[in-house]
Amino acid sequence: MTPATNDYKETTTKDLSKFYKLETTIHQLSTKPALAIGIAAIFLSIVWLAANALTAGSENQAFIVAAGVIGGYMALNIGANDVANNVGPAFGAKSLTMLGALVIAAIFETAGAMIAGGDVVSTISKKIIDPALVPDTHIFLMLMMSALLAAALWINFATYFNAPVSTTHSIVGGVLGAGVAAAGFGVVNWVVVGKIASSWVISPVLGGVIAAGFLAFIKAKVLYQEDSVTAAKRWVPILVALMAGVFAAYLSVKGLKRIWKPEPWMVAAIGAAFAASTYAIVKPLIKRRAEGIAKTTESTKKAIRGLFHLPLIFAAALLSFAHGANDVANAVGPLAAIVASAQSGAVAAAKVAIPLWVLFVGAAGITMGLMLFGPKLIRTVGNKITRMNPMRAYCVALSAAITVIVASALGLPVSSTHIAVGAVFGIGFLREFKSAKGDHINGGLVKNGVKNKDRPPSKWDLLPSEEKSRRRKLVRRQYLWTIIAAWLITVPLSAIFSAGLFFTLRAFLG
Repeated sequence: MTPATNDYKETTTKDLSKFYKLETTIHQLSTKPALAIGIAAIFLSIVWLAANALTAGSENQAFIVAAGVIGGYMALNIGANDVANNVGPAFGAKSLTMLGALVIAAIFETAGAMIAGGDVVSTISKKIIDPALVPDTHIFLMLMMSALLAAALWINFATYFNAPVSTTHSIVGGVLGAGVAAAGFGVVNWVVVGKIASSWVISPVLGGVIAAGFLAFIKAKVLYQEDSVTAAKRWVPILVALMAGVFAAYLSVKGLKRIWKPEPWMVAAIGAAFAASTYAIVKPLIKRRAEGIAKTTESTKKAIRGLFHLPLIFAAALLSFAHGANDVANAVGPLAAIVASAQSGAVAAAKVAIPLWVLFVGAAGITMGLMLFGPKLIRTVGNKITRMNPMRAYCVALSAAITVIVASALGLPVSSTHIAVGAVFGIGFLREFKSAKGDHINGGLVKNGVKNKDRPPSKWDLLPSEEKSRRRKLVRRQYLWTIIAAWLITVPLSAIFSAGLFFTLRAFLG
């Protein structure tokens, strides 16, 4: 063995050792909440010091500094809860390790927030109330602080119980409750509230149906074909190209909308161009890989599923970028409104400029929350609701992007959190349905929609009917009911929290 080879091995071993130590550190943080809470407290202390220094001499400085800390707390909770939907399926499918999922999410969430977060943000999420009806600036400041803190507290509570919830709905509930407490029911735009309530049903159902439809298609056209390798050579390049086109359109519609608003025809053209170029690149690669499958001892189905690993990693990155570009506003929108009102002495306009330090608090807070508390929800979305593999996770990611594009085109208010989690449930329930029909992964009872009589008996056939029934429930019901309950009470509970906080602030601050 040459010295160069020895040096290479030593370097590789050291690099792997570093990754292992980092993985171990992340695991320790997730299993020792006191340590993570301590680090989060240090982060909020830094935010307090920075806000104090950057706003020295400003009007209402105390309000601004307090709001900066609350905005940082909100951003921590967004990172802990909402980001899991973007990387959870890829982690559950083993396309990404926990460290890989966290690193990709952190890099692309931050990039999305800083590059495409925009320099202007809505002060009132979804235009839920009319700021002109708020009596004065002092009341407005207390209203927005109450809304921000209430939303953060609710997301923190939901994260503790492993429930991925919509951060947008949380802040909407906060603004709604504090707005009613400050100016009465007349301040609320009830049409918008009705649309938001409708998204509780629209988002998960659309996500679940689209994801289940894609999974059923892939099973029928690829996995259950007699010559599945040939089928993979035909369909997998099309599926990967479809994902590329959809995500290019998704990024145009959602990820870059704060800095660029293309016309619908431009979105369609961008999607088609990316799909066509991806197909041309991927087709020969998939053909080569598929031909190699037949020469290995690896399971054909497992090898075909493995073809989706790389597309999944790209999907996780793009979902994270779009999320950072959009949902950072849930933390910095109310904070930017407080800063603008406190410094100008007037109720903030419908949209305000975002100071760079405010945007940085949002981006850094989301990243910190993801690293410190994110693994818990990533595991829940990735493999605790139902088992994931690369093919199923591909369907979840594609469903999330398609649903957002369709909803945006139709003007429907949807939650990306509800879509992604609904897609995970849709995958699980389709598997239950197939299992109940005898199309079980271990049994292989059905091929091309026809009973496979030549299949030898399996352990599945010998199980008692009660055990078969239990195993067919491939969606864990405890998570199903916990998440549905959390979704239903997000807006009303955030509103109640916010109203209570507003009355408390007014009692102390006048």
